[in-house]
Amino acid sequence: MPYETGAKVRLTRDVRVTGEGTPGPLSLAEGLEGFVEGFTKGAPSGGIAQSALDEVERITRASQLTGFSAAMMDQVRRQVTRHAAAYTPPGAGDRTGYKVRFVNGFVLDGVDEDALTRA
Repeated sequence: MPYETGAKVRLTRDVRVTGEGTPGPLSLAEGLEGFVEGFTKGAPSGGIAQSALDEVERITRASQLTGFSAAMMDQVRRQVTRHAAAYTPPGAGDRTGYKVRFVNGFVLDGVDEDALTRA
């Protein structure tokens, strides 16, 4: 079900916030409410792009990138996503991701549509 900006939503399941290699798992609990601040349609989910982006994040996580280095890493992320999309059949893995501001103050970008319901 698509949600417009400003819609009040609730998590239908626990959503993990931290990735591999970080100390302790952190998740937002099922039932937490928030408001949709934006969305992206057709974002690739999983597959080649996500695996490559996860590896880039794993390698650069400990670095404090600023200036040129930060800009260069943003460019690498865009290129990985663009090149992976070229090898993915149209419509495969497409999803809608939402940016949600939760009542506890967390803002999470890329929440899967299937993890949300109207509140």
